[in-house]
Amino acid sequence: MGKKKPPSMAAKSHPPLMKKHSQTDLVSRLKTRKILGVGGEDDDGEVHRSKISQMLGNEIKFALREPVGLRLWILLSAVGFTAVALMALAFPSQLYEVVFEEEQTATSISIRLYGGALLSLSLILWNGLYTAEKVILQWTLLSEACYFAIQFVVTSITLVELGLFSNSAILLLLSRLLFLIITLSYYYHLGRRNRKM
Repeated sequence: MGKKKPPSMAAKSHPPLMKKHSQTDLVSRLKTRKILGVGGEDDDGEVHRSKISQMLGNEIKFALREPVGLRLWILLSAVGFTAVALMALAFPSQLYEVVFEEEQTATSISIRLYGGALLSLSLILWNGLYTAEKVILQWTLLSEACYFAIQFVVTSITLVELGLFSNSAILLLLSRLLFLIITLSYYYHLGRRNRKM
């Protein structure tokens, strides 16, 4: 019985090497990129060159189109929030007297709680000052805008209920309205997409 020997590697003939045409290679790459989901525009209008940049995000372009004065606004807000929070925590009666121009009759615990909440919000602002991520800056500005809107509404209702319309209270209301408009303006500009010319 003769066993048949496997053909040796040297005796095996290989098909001739074929070069890929650049056209089919290009089509193949485009199909691969389409399957991976890269190369097209995402919701923000950015074109990602790789799956990694798509997953991690590309914040380099964002740094170039940050609204003018945004960092200064966040710094001023953080300093202001911190100062008012510390004053509410340390001197609640004096803060009440400055705003409503009358002596405080209720307990100071509510003003101290307000100071604690404001201090917590100021920590978010301090964090927003040092971040480069667009989403974090947007949420920081949205938090600040919500605070100004709520404070405007609550202070307005309180002033109407008490029948107090002191100069400092009206100034507080107008300043909160102005701060709300500035904050929403920055929020709007961060959310806009830059159109290519």
